[in-house]
Amino acid sequence: MITLQENSANEAAVKLPDGSSSFKWLQIIKIILRPIETLQEIEQRYGDIFTSDLGVFPKQIIVSNPQAIQELFTADAQLFESGSGNFVVQPLVGANSLILLDGDRHLQQRKLLMPPFHGERMRAYGQVIRDITGQVTSRWAIGKQFTARTCMQDISLQVILRTVFGLQEGERYQQIKQVLVEMLDSFNTPISVVFLFFKSLQRDLGPWTPWGRFIRRRQQLDELLYQEIRERRQQPEANSEDILSLLLSARDENGQPMTDVELRDELMTMLFAGHETTAIALSWALYWIHYVPEVREKLLQELNSIDVANADPTAITQLPYLNAVCSETLRITPVAFFTFPRVLKQPMKFMGYNLPKGMMISPCVYLTHHHPDIYPEPERFKPERFLERQFSPYEFIPFGGGNRRCLGMAFALFEMKLVLATILSQYSLELLDKVPLKPVRRGIVFAPPGGVRLMVH
Repeated sequence: MITLQENSANEAAVKLPDGSSSFKWLQIIKIILRPIETLQEIEQRYGDIFTSDLGVFPKQIIVSNPQAIQELFTADAQLFESGSGNFVVQPLVGANSLILLDGDRHLQQRKLLMPPFHGERMRAYGQVIRDITGQVTSRWAIGKQFTARTCMQDISLQVILRTVFGLQEGERYQQIKQVLVEMLDSFNTPISVVFLFFKSLQRDLGPWTPWGRFIRRRQQLDELLYQEIRERRQQPEANSEDILSLLLSARDENGQPMTDVELRDELMTMLFAGHETTAIALSWALYWIHYVPEVREKLLQELNSIDVANADPTAITQLPYLNAVCSETLRITPVAFFTFPRVLKQPMKFMGYNLPKGMMISPCVYLTHHHPDIYPEPERFKPERFLERQFSPYEFIPFGGGNRRCLGMAFALFEMKLVLATILSQYSLELLDKVPLKPVRRGIVFAPPGGVRLMVH
């Protein structure tokens, strides 16, 4: 890993690292096992824009400089492709996922998927979110401990199954829940995630091997999804309010519907991108709220100012301190450490440097969010910073930005706020993990170690 350097002709050039393969492998292992420490060491040594050659990925520039991020997010999207830089998620979501599409196909699919996650359609899901939260938390008992991530995952998965699939409680609902959780648990340790990063390890050597086990679970989930798609094609009017119904009725410019495989890949994308990320963010929020007592007190004061159980969901989501707590959670412990990368389709001048075709540019969410010039005392959980000033979309980037910004951003924040408000207005919780928690890798995202243990009072 090295800095960008200028050449003798005073033209900016990228001096690529010449480390041996073993050095690259060492760097990859370090970034998988000790991501925060490794990123901080590199930034201290090279600053907020540097090149990296990790072998697994194309040569890339890692940036945590808001000016560079702005230049990237506002550049002509036609200059880049992003799908090829997201190859790590293909085994999870499939080749037709929005995450892996580029150009016109990406634009068309994005337009198609956008409406349900915004406006009136999204707000209609408010009561569903509150009901599911109440149902899951009703199993909590006074004096008994529970793990936040497990409960939050149960809530967010049920929300996805109800709002995206239109599934009510039943056999298939339970089967999808069980298989999906097992699939996610295939990569729940930093070591197991190497299977996603190294294609050479993705070999099915039988049901007892890690990749073989994952493949069989994926096949189980595929069968369940294809069964649901087939049945819904035969009875199109059965569930008109959910997102699957919308996708089934959608037609492209030639009047063609989405194929079963395309539908499956988008459903997988929403299952993976839309539920575990929210569950992890909620777990972190519960940790921070109870780790910093004054934050909990301020938040409870605000929630007590309204009747949460009967208030309009929109009124809850507009509470300023609740919003600040959610934003600060996503700042200090972002679920993803990098936004989707951009791969240059042609040479480009970027921040004064001449970059060649094929170079990948990756904004680092974690380093940007811990920049002391932007966020004084970056390691301190301080929601007030989001009340004192407004951060630009190049300084605060938990959902990425530009044409690849997370489609479910508004929905995720909506769900986060409603779940937190519902829980905190009904239960008094005690944090059992009263120690500083550092994010650990869980698949391609970062979660609290141990899942955050709490007790009901």
